[in-house]
Amino acid sequence: MNHRHRKVLHGIFAHPLNHNLDPQAVENVLVDLGAEIHHTGHGATRVSLGGKQDSFHFDRHDVGTEEVVKLRRLIEAAGVDPARDYPL
Repeated sequence: MNHRHRKVLHGIFAHPLNHNLDPQAVENVLVDLGAEIHHTGHGATRVSLGGKQDSFHFDRHDVGTEEVVKLRRLIEAAGVDPARDYPL
């Protein structure tokens, strides 16, 4: 995982919530983590990571608050700890 992707990953887990995440950058990070991504239509994106699945609706320009929280849960459920596994 390159430095830019690590910064995005840490941005997902930032406090307070980061409202300036690029959807394409988030998808690239998920792919680097080993996720399978399927665009199902109508803006929906299905993500499978570490045996866990969830569906997201990414805006064209940023990732919404609810989606960031869902991303955190999915990544944590898959056993990824950004601070431990991907330090900056």
